[in-house]
Amino acid sequence: MMPVTWPEVGSIHPFSPEEQTGGYRLMLKTLEKWLAEITQFAAVSLQPNAGSQGEYAGLLAIRRYHQERNDPERDVCLIPLSAHGTNPASAVMAGFRVVPIECDEEGNIDVEALQAKCEEHRQHLGALMVTYPSTHGVFEETILTVCEIIHSHGGQVYMDGANMNAQVGLCSPGGIGADVCHLNLHKTFCIPHGGGGPGVGPIGVASHLVEYLPGHAVLGDEEGTVSASPWGSASINVISWMYIRMMGAAGLVAATKVALLNANYIAHRLKNYFPVLYTGAKGRVAHECIIDLRPLQKESGITVEDVAKRLIDYGFHAPTMSWPVAGTLMIEPTESESKEELDRFCEAMVSIHGEIQKVINGDWDSENNALRRAPHTAEMVSSDEWNRPYSRELAAFPVSRLRDHKFWPAVGRIDNVHGDRNLVCTCEGMEAYLED
Repeated sequence: MMPVTWPEVGSIHPFSPEEQTGGYRLMLKTLEKWLAEITQFAAVSLQPNAGSQGEYAGLLAIRRYHQERNDPERDVCLIPLSAHGTNPASAVMAGFRVVPIECDEEGNIDVEALQAKCEEHRQHLGALMVTYPSTHGVFEETILTVCEIIHSHGGQVYMDGANMNAQVGLCSPGGIGADVCHLNLHKTFCIPHGGGGPGVGPIGVASHLVEYLPGHAVLGDEEGTVSASPWGSASINVISWMYIRMMGAAGLVAATKVALLNANYIAHRLKNYFPVLYTGAKGRVAHECIIDLRPLQKESGITVEDVAKRLIDYGFHAPTMSWPVAGTLMIEPTESESKEELDRFCEAMVSIHGEIQKVINGDWDSENNALRRAPHTAEMVSSDEWNRPYSRELAAFPVSRLRDHKFWPAVGRIDNVHGDRNLVCTCEGMEAYLED
């Protein structure tokens, strides 16, 4: 992180003359080379400065490829229901028509449905967007077949690299058969993210698409420009450069294995309490797992939102809720969490399962309970009045380790849906400027 603060890195203007940025360009070219080796692609462009922009740039490359081959009518983009949520938006922006592909009961792409859609759109098939491992948290075992089917019908395979942290050093988009893949450097390659940035979403391409990578006027090529500067969020690329350089090949492979191990550890510990929705043929998950709360909700009335709010009392920001499947939690621990932290989370979920059982057994009221009324602030549990049928201690300290370190939420339960549907503008209208 420290080199970002150096003026030699953070204070370079994007349009600085080439003779003044020799070291900068060497760093960026080296990073592109490393990423190309990791993905097994012919070339990489660092210009897209977000994962979504990487999708857009990659799809534009495919569109230009078809157009220059006199196939402009190839504008159908097949997208499985297990794909990343931003995929259809990017495809539409790039000029594609989106055709969805169903998944089977195991959450995998329905290969027969895919084959049928390819036949139906044979003359117009432009691309397939596939997330690997899928957003359902599994390595789809038919991925090679899927790529072969698309290529045999004249299409290109765009692999969403959002889950690349489950591939690095073990497999690669290029090796699997993808033609394009974007990477989230702000996820897999260590750049911190959240709150809207910063992000870098470079794309890697196979040899036949290299000429369609984003260009820029500063580089003498304005074709396909997707960002205001030639290398997008250039200064923060030094973080990924440092990460790859210090980790080395062995370290990167180890990080991938730990990401997979952590997700499977959580899935194994929780499977007897909450069903794991999708697994591979051997009962394993990839880098994330989806736990299903719908059976418990049916018995108790406790929703996934109630569980998410109660997790705050245990000191956790809830995992992804109700996506990609409504009524579930998608848990992605990545390689950065220690076993102690994983255990702390699993203990919280097991304890919450016990609380749900109290509702099912009738020990707790179906509405006035610690789950439905979570989270609990310090002001609530320390006030003179406490009119709830459960103790203040249970509200604030449901497990003993919270006494050593307790995060206190700032506010209690709010009506999320009401807030989403009844927006209130707190800024002054234009009339106020007239008065000034």
